[in-house]
Amino acid sequence: MSFTRILNVDVLSVTQQELLQRLDSGVLVTPNVDHLVKLQKDREFYDVYRKAEWVVCDSRILCRASKFLKDPLPEAIPGSSFFTQYYLYHKDDKDCRIFLLGAAKGIADKARENINRKVGRDIVVGSHSPSYGFEKNPAECEELVRIVNESGANVLLVGVGAPKQEKWIMAYKDRMPGVKLFMALGATIDFEAGTLKRAPVMWQRIGMEWLYRALKEPKRLFKRYFVDDMKFFWYFALQLCGRYRNPFE
Repeated sequence: MSFTRILNVDVLSVTQQELLQRLDSGVLVTPNVDHLVKLQKDREFYDVYRKAEWVVCDSRILCRASKFLKDPLPEAIPGSSFFTQYYLYHKDDKDCRIFLLGAAKGIADKARENINRKVGRDIVVGSHSPSYGFEKNPAECEELVRIVNESGANVLLVGVGAPKQEKWIMAYKDRMPGVKLFMALGATIDFEAGTLKRAPVMWQRIGMEWLYRALKEPKRLFKRYFVDDMKFFWYFALQLCGRYRNPFE
């Protein structure tokens, strides 16, 4: 499969259908504008991206920006909607056993209940909502590894926000030998639980889901979207002019 270089990240040029057919093992990360900005300063996050087997465009903004490049991406694959398609694609695959790790207390359990009801079987075999700041607590991390291992899951979705989720996966994935596929998918668990609503389809189609979310959670998202993430357009302009330089090379 081919890649499209956006700033310092090689994004897989793949359609959702191709991804569903091929995704069976490895680490999946889903870059968006916010990730690309963080990847200019966070070396550990950048190293995680370089090691991930699947780097798939999550953002319609990035997809549209790629049209200005030599090898544009075929489509955006938002992680939250992709996960729904993933478990529906595997609904009759008894060898697909998913664990949900993330969200606030009780939400992962609710998402597990909703998904299993929709699929008609217990495709989600475990769920857990870690404490705030769990990644800094080695004892809790060890407990999470134990819980996942004992669940029998071979697919682990971690939804605790970037770059925390990606870094945690890369730090602990070798401690979970039964898990073949790791997905870092942000707010997906909240969406599946129904505690966080996705933007209406029209907002999604025009690439404005980020604005919808900012309007719903202004205190949390205003600075990210309207201050921090605006830097992406400057970096991308430098790339188009041939003046962008990877800060880690």
